[in-house]
Amino acid sequence: MTQNLHELRPVIYRAARILSQQARGGPEPEAIAVAGGRIAATGTASQLRERFPGAEEVDFGDAALVPGLNDAHIHLAIAAEDLLHLDLSAGAVSSIEDLLGQVRAEAAHAEPGEWIRGSRYDDTKTGPLTRWDLDRAAPGHPVLVVQVAGHWGVANSAALRALHIDEDSSPPDGGDFGRDADGRLDGRLVERALMNVVYPATARGGASPLPASSPQEKLRGLARAQRQWHAAGLTSVCDALIAPEDISLLRQARARDELTLRVGMLLSIDHYAAAQALGVGSGFGDDMLRLVGVKAFVDGAIGGRTCLLAEPYADSDGHGLQTTPTEELFSQVRAVHGDGNRIGVHANGDAAIRLVLDAFEAAQREVPRPGLRHRIEHCSIVDAGILKRMRELGAVAVPFAGYVAYHGGALNRWYGPDRAERMFAHRSFLDAGVAVAGSSDYPCGPYQPLLGIQSMVTREGMDDGVPVGATQRISAEEALAVFTLGSAEAEGTGHVKGRLEPGWLADFTVLGEDILTIDPGGIASVPVRATYVGGECVHEA
Repeated sequence: MTQNLHELRPVIYRAARILSQQARGGPEPEAIAVAGGRIAATGTASQLRERFPGAEEVDFGDAALVPGLNDAHIHLAIAAEDLLHLDLSAGAVSSIEDLLGQVRAEAAHAEPGEWIRGSRYDDTKTGPLTRWDLDRAAPGHPVLVVQVAGHWGVANSAALRALHIDEDSSPPDGGDFGRDADGRLDGRLVERALMNVVYPATARGGASPLPASSPQEKLRGLARAQRQWHAAGLTSVCDALIAPEDISLLRQARARDELTLRVGMLLSIDHYAAAQALGVGSGFGDDMLRLVGVKAFVDGAIGGRTCLLAEPYADSDGHGLQTTPTEELFSQVRAVHGDGNRIGVHANGDAAIRLVLDAFEAAQREVPRPGLRHRIEHCSIVDAGILKRMRELGAVAVPFAGYVAYHGGALNRWYGPDRAERMFAHRSFLDAGVAVAGSSDYPCGPYQPLLGIQSMVTREGMDDGVPVGATQRISAEEALAVFTLGSAEAEGTGHVKGRLEPGWLADFTVLGEDILTIDPGGIASVPVRATYVGGECVHEA
Protein backbone atom coordinates (compact mmCIF):
# COMPACT_ATOMS: atom_id res chain seq x y z
CA MET A 1 0.00 0.00 0.00
CA THR A 2 1.28 3.46 -0.89
CA GLN A 3 2.09 5.48 2.18
CA ASN A 4 0.23 8.75 2.61
CA LEU A 5 2.51 11.75 2.03
CA HIS A 6 1.49 13.20 5.38
CA GLU A 7 2.60 10.03 7.19
CA LEU A 8 6.17 10.40 5.90
CA ARG A 9 8.76 12.55 7.64
CA PRO A 10 8.35 15.95 5.97
CA VAL A 11 10.90 18.70 5.54
CA ILE A 12 9.81 22.35 5.50
CA TYR A 13 11.68 24.67 3.14
CA ARG A 14 11.58 28.46 3.46
CA ALA A 15 12.92 31.28 1.30
CA ALA A 16 12.53 35.04 1.01
CA ARG A 17 10.38 34.43 -2.06
CA ILE A 18 8.77 31.31 -3.44
CA LEU A 19 7.60 31.51 -7.05
CA SER A 20 5.21 28.58 -6.99
CA GLN A 21 3.33 29.21 -10.27
CA GLN A 22 0.29 27.79 -8.49
CA ALA A 23 -2.74 27.38 -10.72
CA ARG A 24 -5.19 28.84 -8.21
CA GLY A 25 -3.44 32.20 -7.99
CA GLY A 26 -3.44 34.19 -4.76
CA PRO A 27 -0.49 35.05 -2.52
CA GLU A 28 2.71 33.07 -2.83
CA PRO A 29 3.49 30.62 -0.01
CA GLU A 30 6.10 31.42 2.60
CA ALA A 31 7.18 27.79 2.82
CA ILE A 32 6.67 24.36 1.28
CA ALA A 33 6.60 20.96 2.97
CA VAL A 34 8.12 18.01 1.13
CA ALA A 35 7.52 14.34 1.84
CA GLY A 36 7.98 11.24 -0.25
CA GLY A 37 9.50 13.16 -3.12
CA ARG A 38 6.44 15.39 -3.57
CA ILE A 39 5.07 18.63 -2.27
CA ALA A 40 2.94 17.74 0.78
CA ALA A 41 1.66 21.24 1.54
CA THR A 42 2.33 24.94 1.06
CA GLY A 43 1.52 27.95 3.24
CA THR A 44 3.05 30.07 5.95
CA ALA A 45 5.85 28.67 8.04
CA SER A 46 3.66 28.68 11.14
CA GLN A 47 0.88 26.82 9.33
CA LEU A 48 3.24 24.11 8.18
CA ARG A 49 4.89 23.80 11.62
CA GLU A 50 1.48 23.31 13.17
CA ARG A 51 0.49 20.79 10.53
CA PHE A 52 3.78 18.86 10.72
CA PRO A 53 5.06 19.18 14.31
CA GLY A 54 8.72 18.35 14.70
CA ALA A 55 9.42 18.57 10.98
CA GLU A 56 12.95 19.46 9.95
CA GLU A 57 13.27 23.00 8.58
CA VAL A 58 15.61 24.36 5.93
CA ASP A 59 15.72 28.13 5.58
CA PHE A 60 17.32 29.49 2.39
CA GLY A 61 17.27 33.03 3.75
CA ASP A 62 17.18 35.74 1.10
CA ALA A 63 17.04 33.28 -1.80
CA ALA A 64 14.25 32.79 -4.32
CA LEU A 65 12.84 29.30 -4.75
CA VAL A 66 11.39 28.39 -8.18
CA PRO A 67 10.03 25.19 -9.72
CA GLY A 68 12.78 22.97 -11.09
CA LEU A 69 14.08 24.21 -14.44
CA ASN A 70 13.35 21.84 -17.31
CA ASP A 71 15.09 21.77 -20.71
CA ALA A 72 12.69 20.29 -23.26
CA HIS A 73 15.31 19.74 -25.97
CA ILE A 74 18.89 18.93 -25.03
CA HIS A 75 21.27 16.08 -25.84
CA LEU A 76 22.40 14.23 -22.74
CA ALA A 77 23.80 11.12 -24.45
CA ILE A 78 25.72 13.23 -26.98
CA ALA A 79 27.04 15.45 -24.17
CA ALA A 80 28.20 12.37 -22.26
CA GLU A 81 30.30 11.39 -25.27
CA ASP A 82 31.48 14.92 -26.11
CA LEU A 83 32.75 15.44 -22.58
CA LEU A 84 35.22 12.62 -23.20
CA HIS A 85 36.83 14.56 -26.08
CA LEU A 86 38.15 18.05 -26.84
CA ASP A 87 36.08 21.10 -25.98
CA LEU A 88 36.69 23.44 -28.92
CA SER A 89 33.97 25.95 -28.07
CA ALA A 90 34.52 29.69 -28.37
CA GLY A 91 34.81 29.78 -24.59
CA ALA A 92 37.66 27.26 -24.63
CA VAL A 93 39.68 28.39 -27.66
CA SER A 94 40.23 31.97 -28.82
CA SER A 95 41.44 31.44 -32.39
CA ILE A 96 42.06 28.79 -35.03
CA GLU A 97 45.69 28.58 -33.94
CA ASP A 98 44.52 28.00 -30.38
CA LEU A 99 42.14 25.27 -31.62
CA LEU A 100 44.90 23.62 -33.64
CA GLY A 101 47.14 23.78 -30.59
CA GLN A 102 44.58 21.78 -28.65
CA VAL A 103 44.40 19.20 -31.44
CA ARG A 104 48.21 19.06 -31.63
CA ALA A 105 48.53 18.53 -27.87
CA GLU A 106 45.91 15.78 -27.90
CA ALA A 107 47.66 14.03 -30.79
CA ALA A 108 50.98 14.13 -28.90
CA HIS A 109 49.48 11.95 -26.16
CA ALA A 110 47.45 9.64 -28.41
CA GLU A 111 48.40 6.24 -29.75
CA PRO A 112 49.56 6.17 -33.40
CA GLY A 113 46.55 6.37 -35.72
CA GLU A 114 44.11 7.06 -32.87
CA TRP A 115 41.14 9.28 -33.69
CA ILE A 116 41.17 12.85 -32.34
CA ARG A 117 37.72 14.30 -31.79
CA GLY A 118 36.47 17.72 -30.77
CA SER A 119 33.12 19.47 -30.61
CA ARG A 120 31.40 22.87 -30.32
CA TYR A 121 33.74 24.58 -32.78
CA ASP A 122 32.20 27.93 -33.81
CA ASP A 123 33.40 29.11 -37.21
CA THR A 124 31.85 32.57 -36.73
CA LYS A 125 33.59 33.28 -33.44
CA THR A 126 36.81 31.30 -33.97
CA GLY A 127 37.40 31.44 -37.73
CA PRO A 128 37.32 29.09 -40.75
CA LEU A 129 38.81 25.61 -40.49
CA THR A 130 39.81 23.21 -43.26
CA ARG A 131 41.09 19.66 -43.61
CA TRP A 132 44.57 21.02 -44.39
CA ASP A 133 44.68 22.96 -41.12
CA LEU A 134 43.94 19.75 -39.25
CA ASP A 135 46.46 17.84 -41.37
CA ARG A 136 49.21 20.18 -40.15
CA ALA A 137 48.15 19.80 -36.51
CA ALA A 138 47.84 16.01 -36.48
CA PRO A 139 49.29 14.44 -39.64
CA GLY A 140 49.39 10.94 -38.17
CA HIS A 141 45.83 10.87 -36.87
CA PRO A 142 42.30 10.97 -38.26
CA VAL A 143 40.71 14.14 -36.84
CA LEU A 144 37.06 15.18 -36.75
CA VAL A 145 35.86 18.53 -35.40
CA VAL A 146 32.10 19.08 -35.11
CA GLN A 147 30.70 22.60 -35.53
CA VAL A 148 28.63 23.96 -32.64
CA ALA A 149 25.28 23.53 -34.43
CA GLY A 150 26.00 19.80 -34.71
CA HIS A 151 24.98 19.66 -38.37
CA TRP A 152 28.39 19.84 -40.02
CA GLY A 153 31.98 19.20 -39.12
CA VAL A 154 35.51 19.20 -40.54
CA ALA A 155 37.54 16.05 -41.14
CA ASN A 156 41.23 15.95 -42.00
CA SER A 157 42.68 13.91 -44.84
CA ALA A 158 43.34 10.86 -42.67
CA ALA A 159 39.75 10.93 -41.43
CA LEU A 160 38.38 11.20 -44.96
CA ARG A 161 40.44 8.15 -45.94
CA ALA A 162 39.16 6.24 -42.90
CA LEU A 163 35.62 7.19 -43.91
CA HIS A 164 36.28 6.03 -47.50
CA ILE A 165 35.57 9.51 -48.87
CA ASP A 166 37.60 10.70 -51.84
CA GLU A 167 37.28 13.30 -54.59
CA ASP A 168 34.94 11.03 -56.59
CA SER A 169 32.64 10.12 -53.66
CA SER A 170 28.97 11.09 -53.85
CA PRO A 171 27.41 12.54 -50.70
CA PRO A 172 24.54 10.66 -49.04
CA ASP A 173 20.93 11.73 -49.55
CA GLY A 174 20.25 14.72 -47.31
CA GLY A 175 23.94 15.51 -46.95
CA ASP A 176 26.89 17.08 -48.72
CA PHE A 177 30.67 17.24 -48.88
CA GLY A 178 32.22 20.72 -48.74
CA ARG A 179 34.58 21.77 -51.51
CA ASP A 180 36.94 24.72 -51.97
CA ALA A 181 36.99 27.20 -54.85
CA ASP A 182 38.95 24.69 -56.97
CA GLY A 183 36.40 21.94 -56.36
CA ARG A 184 38.56 19.92 -53.95
CA LEU A 185 37.17 18.37 -50.78
CA ASP A 186 37.83 20.83 -47.97
CA GLY A 187 36.93 18.39 -45.19
CA ARG A 188 33.40 19.63 -44.42
CA LEU A 189 30.83 16.91 -43.81
CA VAL A 190 27.36 18.46 -43.96
CA GLU A 191 24.08 17.13 -42.47
CA ARG A 192 23.71 13.39 -43.24
CA ALA A 193 27.34 13.17 -44.30
CA LEU A 194 28.24 14.02 -40.69
CA MET A 195 25.34 12.39 -38.87
CA ASN A 196 25.98 9.00 -40.46
CA VAL A 197 29.45 9.17 -38.89
CA VAL A 198 28.97 10.84 -35.51
CA TYR A 199 25.42 10.13 -34.37
CA PRO A 200 24.64 6.41 -34.44
CA ALA A 201 21.03 7.21 -33.51
CA THR A 202 20.52 8.72 -36.95
CA ALA A 203 22.92 6.61 -38.97
CA ARG A 204 21.55 5.12 -42.18
CA GLY A 205 24.80 3.89 -43.61
CA GLY A 206 25.65 1.17 -41.13
CA ALA A 207 27.80 1.30 -38.03
CA SER A 208 29.88 4.40 -37.39
CA PRO A 209 33.60 3.96 -38.13
CA LEU A 210 34.47 5.98 -35.04
CA PRO A 211 35.74 3.88 -32.13
CA ALA A 212 33.06 3.46 -29.50
CA SER A 213 33.64 4.64 -25.95
CA SER A 214 33.27 1.98 -23.28
CA PRO A 215 30.19 1.90 -21.03
CA GLN A 216 32.36 2.96 -18.09
CA GLU A 217 33.71 5.93 -20.03
CA LYS A 218 30.21 6.97 -21.03
CA LEU A 219 28.99 6.70 -17.45
CA ARG A 220 31.77 9.09 -16.44
CA GLY A 221 30.71 11.51 -19.16
CA LEU A 222 27.08 11.19 -18.08
CA ALA A 223 27.95 11.94 -14.46
CA ARG A 224 29.92 15.02 -15.48
CA ALA A 225 27.06 16.32 -17.64
CA GLN A 226 24.57 15.84 -14.80
CA ARG A 227 26.79 17.72 -12.35
CA GLN A 228 27.14 20.64 -14.74
CA TRP A 229 23.43 20.81 -15.50
CA HIS A 230 22.32 20.53 -11.88
CA ALA A 231 24.72 23.36 -11.04
CA ALA A 232 22.87 25.43 -13.65
CA GLY A 233 19.52 24.68 -11.96
CA LEU A 234 18.20 21.89 -14.18
CA THR A 235 16.09 19.17 -12.60
CA SER A 236 14.59 17.67 -15.78
CA VAL A 237 15.61 17.34 -19.41
CA CYS A 238 14.32 15.74 -22.57
CA ASP A 239 17.09 14.07 -24.54
CA ALA A 240 15.96 14.84 -28.07
CA LEU A 241 17.79 12.08 -29.95
CA ILE A 242 17.96 8.69 -28.30
CA ALA A 243 19.08 5.31 -29.65
CA PRO A 244 18.73 1.92 -27.92
CA GLU A 245 22.32 2.05 -26.67
CA ASP A 246 21.59 5.42 -25.04
CA ILE A 247 18.56 3.99 -23.25
CA SER A 248 20.80 1.18 -22.03
CA LEU A 249 23.29 3.74 -20.68
CA LEU A 250 20.57 5.66 -18.83
CA ARG A 251 19.07 2.48 -17.40
CA GLN A 252 22.50 1.38 -16.21
CA ALA A 253 23.04 4.74 -14.52
CA ARG A 254 19.67 4.45 -12.82
CA ALA A 255 20.36 0.91 -11.63
CA ARG A 256 23.55 2.24 -10.00
CA ASP A 257 21.63 5.15 -8.40
CA GLU A 258 23.65 7.53 -10.61
CA LEU A 259 20.76 9.02 -12.59
CA THR A 260 19.89 12.23 -10.76
CA LEU A 261 18.21 14.17 -13.58
CA ARG A 262 14.68 13.33 -14.62
CA VAL A 263 15.08 12.33 -18.26
CA GLY A 264 12.49 12.23 -21.01
CA MET A 265 13.49 10.69 -24.33
CA LEU A 266 12.72 11.20 -28.00
CA LEU A 267 13.62 7.98 -29.81
CA SER A 268 15.22 8.37 -33.24
CA ILE A 269 12.71 7.54 -35.97
CA ASP A 270 15.24 5.07 -37.38
CA HIS A 271 14.62 2.85 -34.33
CA TYR A 272 10.85 3.26 -34.15
CA ALA A 273 10.13 -0.18 -35.65
CA ALA A 274 11.78 -1.81 -32.63
CA ALA A 275 9.61 0.23 -30.27
CA GLN A 276 6.52 -0.71 -32.27
CA ALA A 277 7.41 -4.39 -32.01
CA LEU A 278 7.68 -4.07 -28.23
CA GLY A 279 4.49 -2.03 -27.93
CA VAL A 280 6.44 0.78 -26.29
CA GLY A 281 5.26 4.35 -26.87
CA SER A 282 4.82 7.83 -25.46
CA GLY A 283 4.60 7.86 -21.68
CA PHE A 284 6.31 4.49 -21.18
CA GLY A 285 8.45 4.61 -18.06
CA ASP A 286 8.09 6.60 -14.88
CA ASP A 287 8.83 10.00 -13.34
CA MET A 288 12.57 9.46 -13.57
CA LEU A 289 13.04 7.95 -17.02
CA ARG A 290 10.30 7.93 -19.62
CA LEU A 291 9.73 7.87 -23.35
CA VAL A 292 8.26 11.16 -24.57
CA GLY A 293 7.94 10.19 -28.21
CA VAL A 294 9.81 9.88 -31.48
CA LYS A 295 12.27 12.22 -33.23
CA ALA A 296 12.42 12.91 -36.96
CA PHE A 297 14.23 15.50 -39.10
CA VAL A 298 13.30 17.61 -42.10
CA ASP A 299 16.01 20.29 -42.44
CA GLY A 300 19.30 21.64 -41.19
CA ALA A 301 20.49 24.11 -38.57
CA ILE A 302 20.21 27.81 -37.73
CA GLY A 303 23.83 28.22 -36.65
CA GLY A 304 25.03 25.88 -39.39
CA ARG A 305 23.12 27.93 -41.97
CA THR A 306 21.52 24.83 -43.51
CA CYS A 307 17.86 25.21 -42.48
CA LEU A 308 15.20 25.16 -45.22
CA LEU A 309 13.96 28.67 -46.02
CA ALA A 310 11.17 30.00 -48.20
CA GLU A 311 13.35 33.00 -49.09
CA PRO A 312 17.14 32.84 -49.47
CA TYR A 313 19.59 33.68 -46.71
CA ALA A 314 20.39 37.36 -46.28
CA ASP A 315 24.11 36.79 -46.94
CA SER A 316 23.85 34.21 -49.75
CA ASP A 317 21.46 32.92 -52.38
CA GLY A 318 21.00 29.52 -50.72
CA HIS A 319 17.73 28.18 -49.31
CA GLY A 320 19.19 25.45 -47.09
CA LEU A 321 18.69 21.69 -47.17
CA GLN A 322 15.74 19.34 -46.86
CA THR A 323 17.24 16.30 -45.14
CA THR A 324 14.23 13.97 -45.33
CA PRO A 325 12.17 13.61 -48.54
CA THR A 326 8.59 14.83 -48.23
CA GLU A 327 7.01 11.42 -48.90
CA GLU A 328 9.22 9.80 -46.26
CA LEU A 329 8.36 12.52 -43.73
CA PHE A 330 4.63 11.99 -44.29
CA SER A 331 5.09 8.24 -43.86
CA GLN A 332 6.99 8.71 -40.59
CA VAL A 333 4.40 11.08 -39.12
CA ARG A 334 1.56 8.84 -40.27
CA ALA A 335 3.07 5.78 -38.57
CA VAL A 336 3.81 7.44 -35.23
CA HIS A 337 0.51 9.36 -35.11
CA GLY A 338 -1.47 6.29 -36.12
CA ASP A 339 -0.03 4.40 -33.16
CA GLY A 340 -1.14 7.20 -30.82
CA ASN A 341 2.41 8.34 -30.09
CA ARG A 342 3.90 11.82 -30.05
CA ILE A 343 6.41 12.84 -32.69
CA GLY A 344 8.82 15.75 -32.52
CA VAL A 345 10.10 16.86 -35.92
CA HIS A 346 13.25 18.96 -36.24
CA ALA A 347 12.25 21.90 -38.45
CA ASN A 348 14.03 25.26 -38.32
CA GLY A 349 13.15 27.12 -41.50
CA ASP A 350 9.68 28.36 -42.41
CA ALA A 351 9.57 26.15 -45.51
CA ALA A 352 10.44 23.13 -43.35
CA ILE A 353 7.83 23.97 -40.72
CA ARG A 354 5.11 24.18 -43.37
CA LEU A 355 6.05 20.68 -44.58
CA VAL A 356 5.77 19.37 -41.02
CA LEU A 357 2.38 20.99 -40.53
CA ASP A 358 1.22 19.48 -43.82
CA ALA A 359 2.23 16.05 -42.49
CA PHE A 360 0.55 16.63 -39.11
CA GLU A 361 -2.68 17.75 -40.78
CA ALA A 362 -2.71 14.80 -43.17
CA ALA A 363 -2.19 12.32 -40.34
CA GLN A 364 -4.93 13.94 -38.26
CA ARG A 365 -7.37 13.77 -41.18
CA GLU A 366 -6.64 10.09 -41.75
CA VAL A 367 -6.76 9.07 -38.07
CA PRO A 368 -8.26 11.77 -35.83
CA ARG A 369 -6.56 11.75 -32.45
CA PRO A 370 -7.79 14.74 -30.44
CA GLY A 371 -5.37 15.69 -27.69
CA LEU A 372 -2.32 14.03 -29.25
CA ARG A 373 0.07 16.98 -29.24
CA HIS A 374 2.98 16.66 -31.61
CA ARG A 375 6.07 18.84 -31.31
CA ILE A 376 8.03 20.99 -33.73
CA GLU A 377 11.62 20.96 -32.55
CA HIS A 378 13.26 24.41 -32.87
CA CYS A 379 10.39 25.85 -34.94
CA SER A 380 12.70 28.79 -35.54
CA ILE A 381 11.12 30.94 -38.27
CA VAL A 382 7.35 31.41 -38.26
CA ASP A 383 4.63 33.67 -39.61
CA ALA A 384 0.95 34.28 -38.89
CA GLY A 385 -0.16 31.35 -41.05
CA ILE A 386 2.17 28.92 -39.27
CA LEU A 387 0.99 30.14 -35.85
CA LYS A 388 -2.67 29.69 -36.80
CA ARG A 389 -2.10 26.14 -38.05
CA MET A 390 -0.10 25.19 -34.95
CA ARG A 391 -2.82 26.50 -32.64
CA GLU A 392 -5.51 24.55 -34.50
CA LEU A 393 -3.45 21.36 -34.32
CA GLY A 394 -2.45 21.82 -30.69
CA ALA A 395 1.19 21.47 -31.79
CA VAL A 396 3.89 22.38 -29.26
CA ALA A 397 6.76 24.70 -30.23
CA VAL A 398 10.22 23.91 -28.83
CA PRO A 399 12.34 26.90 -29.96
CA PHE A 400 15.86 27.83 -28.92
CA ALA A 401 15.87 29.96 -25.78
CA GLY A 402 19.49 31.12 -25.78
CA TYR A 403 20.36 31.52 -29.45
CA VAL A 404 19.90 35.29 -29.52
CA ALA A 405 22.27 35.65 -26.58
CA TYR A 406 24.79 33.26 -28.10
CA HIS A 407 24.80 34.28 -31.77
CA GLY A 408 23.85 37.95 -31.34
CA GLY A 409 24.13 40.14 -34.42
CA ALA A 410 25.26 37.23 -36.61
CA LEU A 411 21.60 36.21 -36.81
CA ASN A 412 20.79 39.57 -38.39
CA ARG A 413 23.57 39.06 -40.95
CA TRP A 414 22.54 35.53 -41.83
CA TYR A 415 18.78 35.97 -41.90
CA GLY A 416 18.18 39.72 -42.12
CA PRO A 417 16.72 41.95 -39.37
CA ASP A 418 13.16 41.65 -40.69
CA ARG A 419 13.17 37.85 -40.63
CA ALA A 420 14.85 37.92 -37.21
CA GLU A 421 11.61 39.46 -35.89
CA ARG A 422 9.98 36.10 -36.65
CA MET A 423 12.73 33.91 -35.18
CA PHE A 424 12.49 32.06 -31.86
CA ALA A 425 9.12 33.79 -31.64
CA HIS A 426 8.27 33.31 -27.96
CA ARG A 427 6.09 36.46 -27.90
CA SER A 428 4.15 35.36 -30.95
CA PHE A 429 3.70 31.80 -29.68
CA LEU A 430 2.34 32.97 -26.33
CA ASP A 431 0.05 35.58 -27.90
CA ALA A 432 -1.29 33.02 -30.39
CA GLY A 433 -2.03 30.47 -27.68
CA VAL A 434 0.61 28.01 -28.89
CA ALA A 435 2.29 25.99 -26.13
CA VAL A 436 6.00 26.80 -26.05
CA ALA A 437 8.79 25.00 -24.17
CA GLY A 438 12.26 26.03 -23.01
CA SER A 439 15.17 24.54 -24.95
CA SER A 440 18.93 24.96 -25.23
CA ASP A 441 19.68 22.19 -27.77
CA TYR A 442 23.05 21.78 -26.01
CA PRO A 443 25.73 21.11 -27.25
CA CYS A 444 24.47 23.33 -30.09
CA GLY A 445 23.70 26.19 -27.68
CA PRO A 446 24.56 27.12 -24.07
CA TYR A 447 22.92 24.71 -21.59
CA GLN A 448 22.40 27.26 -18.81
CA PRO A 449 18.63 27.87 -18.49
CA LEU A 450 19.12 31.26 -16.81
CA LEU A 451 21.00 32.42 -19.91
CA GLY A 452 18.09 31.17 -21.98
CA ILE A 453 15.65 33.10 -19.80
CA GLN A 454 17.73 36.27 -20.09
CA SER A 455 17.93 35.84 -23.86
CA MET A 456 14.15 35.54 -24.17
CA VAL A 457 13.65 38.65 -22.04
CA THR A 458 16.31 40.95 -23.51
CA ARG A 459 16.75 39.57 -27.06
CA GLU A 460 20.32 40.86 -27.08
CA GLY A 461 23.64 39.19 -27.87
CA MET A 462 25.71 38.48 -24.78
CA ASP A 463 28.99 39.43 -26.51
CA ASP A 464 27.96 42.22 -28.87
CA GLY A 465 24.81 43.57 -27.17
CA VAL A 466 23.06 43.66 -30.56
CA PRO A 467 19.23 43.44 -30.43
CA VAL A 468 17.79 40.59 -32.50
CA GLY A 469 14.04 40.45 -33.09
CA ALA A 470 13.21 42.78 -30.21
CA THR A 471 9.45 42.44 -30.84
CA GLN A 472 9.69 38.87 -29.53
CA ARG A 473 10.73 39.91 -26.01
CA ILE A 474 8.74 38.35 -23.18
CA SER A 475 8.67 39.04 -19.45
CA ALA A 476 10.85 37.21 -16.95
CA GLU A 477 7.72 35.69 -15.44
CA GLU A 478 6.68 34.33 -18.84
CA ALA A 479 10.21 33.08 -19.54
CA LEU A 480 10.29 31.18 -16.24
CA ALA A 481 6.97 29.55 -17.16
CA VAL A 482 8.39 28.55 -20.55
CA PHE A 483 11.28 26.72 -18.84
CA THR A 484 8.99 24.98 -16.36
CA LEU A 485 5.32 24.65 -17.31
CA GLY A 486 5.97 24.84 -21.05
CA SER A 487 8.64 22.18 -20.98
CA ALA A 488 6.42 19.91 -18.90
CA GLU A 489 3.63 20.34 -21.46
CA ALA A 490 6.01 19.37 -24.26
CA GLU A 491 6.93 16.10 -22.56
CA GLY A 492 3.42 15.21 -21.36
CA THR A 493 4.12 15.78 -17.65
CA GLY A 494 2.16 19.01 -17.21
CA HIS A 495 0.13 17.44 -14.41
CA VAL A 496 3.12 16.83 -12.09
CA LYS A 497 5.90 19.27 -13.06
CA GLY A 498 6.29 23.01 -13.25
CA ARG A 499 4.43 24.09 -10.11
CA LEU A 500 5.13 23.96 -6.39
CA GLU A 501 1.74 22.71 -5.29
CA PRO A 502 0.55 19.83 -3.11
CA GLY A 503 0.86 16.51 -4.91
CA TRP A 504 3.37 17.76 -7.48
CA LEU A 505 6.95 16.50 -7.75
CA ALA A 506 9.27 18.21 -5.28
CA ASP A 507 11.69 19.52 -7.90
CA PHE A 508 12.92 23.04 -7.24
CA THR A 509 15.83 25.38 -7.87
CA VAL A 510 17.17 27.82 -5.28
CA LEU A 511 18.40 31.09 -6.80
CA GLY A 512 20.52 33.79 -5.17
CA GLU A 513 18.20 36.53 -6.47
CA ASP A 514 14.62 36.95 -7.63
CA ILE A 515 14.88 36.86 -11.44
CA LEU A 516 11.47 38.52 -11.78
CA THR A 517 12.59 41.76 -10.14
CA ILE A 518 16.27 42.26 -11.03
CA ASP A 519 17.66 43.97 -14.12
CA PRO A 520 17.00 41.42 -16.90
CA GLY A 521 20.57 41.87 -18.14
CA GLY A 522 21.78 40.18 -14.97
CA ILE A 523 19.57 37.08 -14.98
CA ALA A 524 22.26 34.82 -16.46
CA SER A 525 24.62 35.81 -13.63
CA VAL A 526 22.25 34.91 -10.80
CA PRO A 527 23.90 32.18 -8.70
CA VAL A 528 22.23 28.79 -8.36
CA ARG A 529 22.54 28.02 -4.66
CA ALA A 530 20.97 24.58 -4.72
CA THR A 531 18.99 22.17 -6.90
CA TYR A 532 16.54 19.58 -5.60
CA VAL A 533 15.02 16.59 -7.41
CA GLY A 534 12.26 14.75 -5.61
CA GLY A 535 13.17 16.56 -2.41
CA GLU A 536 16.79 15.36 -2.60
CA CYS A 537 19.60 17.90 -2.93
CA VAL A 538 21.56 17.12 -6.12
CA HIS A 539 23.61 20.34 -6.13
CA GLU A 540 24.66 22.76 -3.45
CA ALA A 541 26.94 25.73 -4.14
